[in-house]
Amino acid sequence: MTTISRVFGLLRDVVIAHYFAAGTGSDAFFVAFKIPNYLRRLFAEGGFSQAFVPVLTEYKNLHDEKGVQDLLDHVSGRLALILFCVTVIGVIAAPIVIMIFAPGFAGNEEKFGLSVYMLRITFPYILFISLTAFAGGILNAYGRFAIPAFTPVLLNISLIVCAIWLAPFLDEPVTALAWGVLIAGIIQLLFQIPFLMGLKRMPRPRLRKGHTGVSKILKLLIPTLFAVSISQINLIVDMIMASFLVTGSISWLYYSDRLMEFPLGVFGVALATVILPNLSEKHAQGKPRHFMQMMDWALRWVFLISIPAALGLMLLAGPMLTTIFQHGEFTPFHVEMSGKSLLMYAIGLPGFILTKVLVSGYFSRQDTKTPVKIGVVAMFSNIIMNFIFIGPLVHAGLALATSLAAFINAGLLFYFLRKGEFYIPEDGWLVFILRIVFASLIMSALLFFMLPAISLWTEWDLSTRVMQLGLWIIAGGMSYFAALWLTGLRLKTMTLKAD
Repeated sequence: MTTISRVFGLLRDVVIAHYFAAGTGSDAFFVAFKIPNYLRRLFAEGGFSQAFVPVLTEYKNLHDEKGVQDLLDHVSGRLALILFCVTVIGVIAAPIVIMIFAPGFAGNEEKFGLSVYMLRITFPYILFISLTAFAGGILNAYGRFAIPAFTPVLLNISLIVCAIWLAPFLDEPVTALAWGVLIAGIIQLLFQIPFLMGLKRMPRPRLRKGHTGVSKILKLLIPTLFAVSISQINLIVDMIMASFLVTGSISWLYYSDRLMEFPLGVFGVALATVILPNLSEKHAQGKPRHFMQMMDWALRWVFLISIPAALGLMLLAGPMLTTIFQHGEFTPFHVEMSGKSLLMYAIGLPGFILTKVLVSGYFSRQDTKTPVKIGVVAMFSNIIMNFIFIGPLVHAGLALATSLAAFINAGLLFYFLRKGEFYIPEDGWLVFILRIVFASLIMSALLFFMLPAISLWTEWDLSTRVMQLGLWIIAGGMSYFAALWLTGLRLKTMTLKAD
């Protein structure tokens, strides 16, 4: 379901690139969308779920049905009140918010005004999507992963429909995208309600001071939000600095980030979402050996998939951007500029995915302090490297700094898990890594020496590009897994052992 969601996300970006490319309107929308979307990622894929799911899992193990429902009722009441206040403030203070997130727009009255207008439309999305994430957290805690994973498809469909059919009727066509975001928030929340009712876990919002479960979640939430949002904060810092660069820089970073987000979302987010409630359950049941086994299994899959995915993005950056985006208003120049930042983002893909998985090892144990301390180090490292790389590499330097910061974050998370003996690697890692390195070299050699020149991709029509890209992705994937098979790796060795 996550894969389906990301495919529709890619289609959405194809449509946006076709109609709006990289200019004043698209830069303004991406800022207006990035702000609520940033909070969506904190809630839907990060902070709120990481704080809420372990506590809900604990309640399931230690309390009766009435106690669990009471927790859900009071969490929903408190969450809805906080989100409503944040939304009202955000809409009123939209000019200030834009000044914070895109200060470089202040010198361009058209871009600044358009950003403020669209942010006022998109900001209520935070209210609806955060409640949607709350509903998704309940479903995930009960092993219902498919519905929350499919829900983002509705956002992508809404944006596609508005871009194609609503935009022509508006004085400023790009604002159709902002309305698409708002409409999607309402639809996504309504979509999950029947499934909550089917579980008999439909929250009935209540407010009461001193609820133990709510207090525990709120205590975990603030540091958790920060800890899991480091990569997102780094992307926001990139956007702030890119707002001072030439027009189009924010859009180039957006399109390259979206291609990097495809494997991150399909695999990294899905894996982290699945293991969190399971790790929380193993911890609540006092089963440290099973906890370690699940962490080891997840980390092996991270290396198995993320390394060839990163190399594939680097080697296929030009062909992918040309095939997916180069039509309509999106020119070869935009492909070249987006390709530079995609190459740098791809370097950090393993770090991004490792962070999502490793941080679950902390939050499942309700340890929020350590990831926050590590996150502060990673964030400041990113800021320092931004200033170092933005001069020689311009917008691509911002992407490189974010990638390197992801590795710092992941490395420290692993170090302290290992130091505390919450995770001890099982036998066979050296041979496993050597197999991946060998298979990755085979795949990379095939693509590097055999891939047609980018000038040919530009000349081909769309159908030829799609066919060629598909063939080379399949060829790369087959060479990688064939090489793994020749070295003796079998699927059964990647299967999680039963308790």
